[in-house]
Amino acid sequence: MVGKSTKHQDLSGLRVNYSKHELLEQNIGHEPISLFSAWMDAAKAGEIKEPNAMVLSTINNGKPSARVLLLKGFDENGFVFYTNYQSHKAEEIAQNSNAALTFFWDALERQVRIEGTIQKVLAKDSDEYFHSRPRQSQIGAWVSNQSSIIPNREVLEEKNKMLENKFKDVEVIPRPPHWGGYLLAPSSIEFWQGRQSRLHDRIYFSLENDSWKRERLSP
Repeated sequence: MVGKSTKHQDLSGLRVNYSKHELLEQNIGHEPISLFSAWMDAAKAGEIKEPNAMVLSTINNGKPSARVLLLKGFDENGFVFYTNYQSHKAEEIAQNSNAALTFFWDALERQVRIEGTIQKVLAKDSDEYFHSRPRQSQIGAWVSNQSSIIPNREVLEEKNKMLENKFKDVEVIPRPPHWGGYLLAPSSIEFWQGRQSRLHDRIYFSLENDSWKRERLSP
């Protein structure tokens, strides 16, 4: 196929020289979850509005599909987020459990890439998190048939009013059966630290026989 000449906005002059931090093996240990925890703490302490914002990438009939959502917890077992089980992302996860998470903290010049497989969390964990949310957010989970086509904004607002009235005397709003959590169990985690002259630090952890293998990648 012959390339086609097009007029485009030139962004080639946008350039940042990264120089804030370094990522050296002698300072990070051999276990990636501890390093991720330290980086998340630094992101929370920094000037980052939502340090837990991440891109979730899934597979839709062999094509990539990505969106930004919020991490709600993590430990050595994996990374947890919550959503509608009838959403596009949930349909894609049901078809193919392989997925990836990407974090980018520009103020720290850091990126983390996580790959693994996704499964639903236990119902009791979804219940616990659901009831920790603000009441209006709980009602919102009932209002939205996520990813479905609606004719206008008024449909949501009218349904919200109806459900506010329905639940006005209900002390504990039940969790919708179509809403809950997922856990991504990591098989690999890559830490990227921006460095000068584009000679960035990249440390790659891969899970082999229940143990983490650590390697440095060329930028």
